[in-house]
Amino acid sequence: MVRLSNYFLPLFGTALFSQGTHAYDYLSHAKSGSDALMHWYNQDTGVFNGTGWWNSAECLTALAEMQAVDPKSDFLDTLHNTFEINKDVMTTKSDFYDDEGWWALLWIKAYDLTHNQLYLDAAEQLFDDMAKGWTTKCNGGIWWDKDKTYVNAIANELFLSVAAHLARRTWDIKYLNWAVKEWKWFEQSGMINENKTINDGLDGSCKNNGYTVWSYNQGVILGGLVELSKASFDDSYIHTAKDIAYAAIYQLTDSNGILHETCEKGCGGDVSQFKGIFMQQISQLYTATSDHGLKQFLEINAQSIWKNDRDSQNRLGLKWSGPFDKADASTHSSALMGLIAAASVQGV
Repeated sequence: MVRLSNYFLPLFGTALFSQGTHAYDYLSHAKSGSDALMHWYNQDTGVFNGTGWWNSAECLTALAEMQAVDPKSDFLDTLHNTFEINKDVMTTKSDFYDDEGWWALLWIKAYDLTHNQLYLDAAEQLFDDMAKGWTTKCNGGIWWDKDKTYVNAIANELFLSVAAHLARRTWDIKYLNWAVKEWKWFEQSGMINENKTINDGLDGSCKNNGYTVWSYNQGVILGGLVELSKASFDDSYIHTAKDIAYAAIYQLTDSNGILHETCEKGCGGDVSQFKGIFMQQISQLYTATSDHGLKQFLEINAQSIWKNDRDSQNRLGLKWSGPFDKADASTHSSALMGLIAAASVQGV
């Protein structure tokens, strides 16, 4: 079988894979971007001004990723502050299971950084609440929302990813069982289309609804499969992840290899968060595979972000190919994840 990673690489042409990267100090750029993100942080609420609840989890995830790449960073107090302020409302703050998944993954990352058991306990509590969303009318999977109105990709991908992450950190077999069960359902759900990209969700008949191929749906699944591979000692999950990753890169990049959403402006406040999530997960897949094409994809996007989508205060905008328009905590943290992803693989 010819893997998509081998098949699609030549189709990008030379633009994506030939540009030099030696002059770019991704770590320095990521540091500057991380400091700029704090402009939006609200010390009293523990979240970020001008953006939503789940987006704030991703803003904090960017800072946690920065801390992991550069231990000299000083964001652990910020994570702790947010945790202390919001620890009692984590499972009641939102009516959406995917929101809980974002926060669970953040606290798992915080646990990895600090080994503070309270963070891992919070992630387990969030997962337990997510598990209440199983079973849907589609013979498995979890609902997107607690009102049970929609079965979609992102909630189920997050459920898989949180389960697989917890499996590796607790070695409790129940989490591995959940991750395997979720993946078996997801793989057969129809949300992965014939192009090996993932549509938004299922319709009322439990068929692929053909909705937008968003970058974050192509991303979260990668981290989940990487963790599941490690937890189960099964490399087949990595092969599947690479197929999805390259199919998404092929479909969602322009002729210069820069990542775009099908719809970027005027698509709602959530869309501006998506691309950074894809970049973060691609970096995890690269760490597991050392696939050169994935590294080059990260680098070429980080270069464009810094060169074309940044203002004089190092704030980062929505369109990574440029020109810079305006920035908020969502656009900035998303692009920042791209910088951090490139920094995390530099020299690796």
